[in-house]
Amino acid sequence: MFAVDGFFSRAALGQFGFRWLHILAGITWIGLLYYFNLVQVPAFAEYGDEARARNIAIDKVARRALWWFRWAAISTFVTGILITIITEDYFSNDFGKQAGGIGISTGMLLGTIMMLNVWGVIWRNQKVVLANAANVVAGGEPDPAAAAAGRKAFMASRQNTVFSVTMLFFMVFRTHSPVSGEIVSSGKMGAYWVIALIIIVVLELNALGLLPWKATPNKGLNMMYDGPGVRNLLVSAFGLWVVFLILSELLLKA
Repeated sequence: MFAVDGFFSRAALGQFGFRWLHILAGITWIGLLYYFNLVQVPAFAEYGDEARARNIAIDKVARRALWWFRWAAISTFVTGILITIITEDYFSNDFGKQAGGIGISTGMLLGTIMMLNVWGVIWRNQKVVLANAANVVAGGEPDPAAAAAGRKAFMASRQNTVFSVTMLFFMVFRTHSPVSGEIVSSGKMGAYWVIALIIIVVLELNALGLLPWKATPNKGLNMMYDGPGVRNLLVSAFGLWVVFLILSELLLKA
């Protein structure tokens, strides 16, 4: 049972209510992200020459999945922001110097970038792909811009998958890591943020096609997104997590 002030008190909403909604929305978002990247993309690739069947699947299945996907992303982001606003003194007690505060800040940063990828890159380009699929199914001519738009959406979605493992690690870091409450020295904290930001910025620039190899498949860091099946994707996602695990072990301890 809740305390006398109940579920709708500030403390209860911040500590429990919006956390529950944040987790619920996050499960929906990341679950669909994994569906797209681990199930739908490889399955659609197997359609081969059956372009009409693939376009029907895009129009009828992917369209609905993308609706839940993009709104789950923004819901996760908004409920996360509300937690920090409603929870009293959320950023107090040396938040920015504690290992837990630094960890969850990293998770927040990754989650925000992922949400912006969903709305600014994935959905924006998938609208072109969806319109093309509906047009082709109706007997119209294919849109020559659809392939390039699909590639842009694909790269951003793959990068979100790579980021997601590390993001989820840091989302539970503050509450469950044994070093969460330790105060990190300014030197270690500075080194951590410099390295972390360089890694994150380089990977995001790559996802946006802004590095020298642009969107070319299997070139440069795009190897993370391509290759046989989802092998490279999974290796990259857990490889990035290992990098941040090492960083946290070396630099987020007192």
